[in-house]
Amino acid sequence: MARPRKRRVCVVGLDGVPHELLVRLAGAGVMPRVAEIIRGGGLRKMRAALPPVSSVSWSSFMTGANPGEHGIFGFTDLRPDSYELRFPLFSDLAAPPLWDRLAEAGRRSAIINQPATYPARPISGVLISGFVAPSLERSVWPPALLPALARMGYRIDVDTQRAGKEPGRLLDELEALLAARRRAAAHFWDQEPWDYFEVVVTGTDRLHHFLWPSVEDDGHPRYARAMAYYAQVDALVGEMWDRFHAGRPGGEEGQGFVMLSDHGFTAAAWELRLNAWLRERGYLTYQRDAPDSVADLAPGTRAFALDPGRIYLNVRGRFPGGCVEPEEAAGLAEEIAAGLGELTHQGEPVISHVLRREEIYRGPLADRSPDLVALGRPGYDLKGTTRSAEAIAPARLAGMHTWEDAFVWTRLPVPEGPEIADLAPAIVPWLLG
Repeated sequence: MARPRKRRVCVVGLDGVPHELLVRLAGAGVMPRVAEIIRGGGLRKMRAALPPVSSVSWSSFMTGANPGEHGIFGFTDLRPDSYELRFPLFSDLAAPPLWDRLAEAGRRSAIINQPATYPARPISGVLISGFVAPSLERSVWPPALLPALARMGYRIDVDTQRAGKEPGRLLDELEALLAARRRAAAHFWDQEPWDYFEVVVTGTDRLHHFLWPSVEDDGHPRYARAMAYYAQVDALVGEMWDRFHAGRPGGEEGQGFVMLSDHGFTAAAWELRLNAWLRERGYLTYQRDAPDSVADLAPGTRAFALDPGRIYLNVRGRFPGGCVEPEEAAGLAEEIAAGLGELTHQGEPVISHVLRREEIYRGPLADRSPDLVALGRPGYDLKGTTRSAEAIAPARLAGMHTWEDAFVWTRLPVPEGPEIADLAPAIVPWLLG
């Protein structure tokens, strides 16, 4: 009698693709393979982690943990006992990624372009880090795979410095990058004896940041190119689906296949620069006229912000220049939250949510989290820059992240109204079952 095949899981990540856009492009014939997949059910809206940025959401996905457990709260954070900014690395992740738990059970993984995993560290299988990774050399495990990736023309990201100035070049780069992802996915699918396979497309996020109108407005001069790019993304999804089902006997179609985004997206018209707003309200001052970062905070500052909407109270004992007494913190947080809730621009509210730490974070590292996380209404992108005296200014990017309209497609058992951290607790036991 033939032995039953081991279960396998395939995950396709589409960074920054909102639920509504996926449904619309599937229905319009731009993404026919996605349309086939979602037609039978399994597609849900999903909440991103907070704040809704890729480093936090993907860390929550790959660990199944709350940020208060895995310790990643943004693309930047503060050095201990300092106001100096640093970039958290993969080594800062305080909870194990799901592939480490699979390895303990003797399973192998192939991970392509996983954000927030730089520098790559040893795994049972293959890991290629995604952004923010400054170079490919330290982004690959095992390093012996680098020559093969070079032959594929593999790159981590587009040149985001030029993207806003040369939209045609951006689309050329996005297409080349996606083609290299597809080559890598085909290669490692065949060459690696994997049990868990994952590939993430980050070009969708880049397209939305710089050219969001091109996916919304069929009169936009680059609408056709944007749709052609999405058709290529759809082809990748279809390839992964077909490979996953090839030769698989019986079982419910799609069981073990997962598709998701890490946050949603919408158009950005304005930026709310939180440190400028805090300064206007008397909560913050700087030591010099042209501050480079929150390292230039002056004594007496009571609150400051980091990207994208993280507000920290300058509490005595937590920060080296802390001046807010711990017993005053709750009242100050309420005061700032109320002020943001009342903020209007052109007669309309600017803020959709202001969430307290205790509403969001749990776990042994929750005391490192921001005291408040603010989210802008659609059109208002929140920033933690210190290099602006204007609290509200025109947006520099065309699109902004959103919290509540990421998506997931899966037939695995996940809760109603899922959050991104709910997926690993569904994937791991199913694969090992």
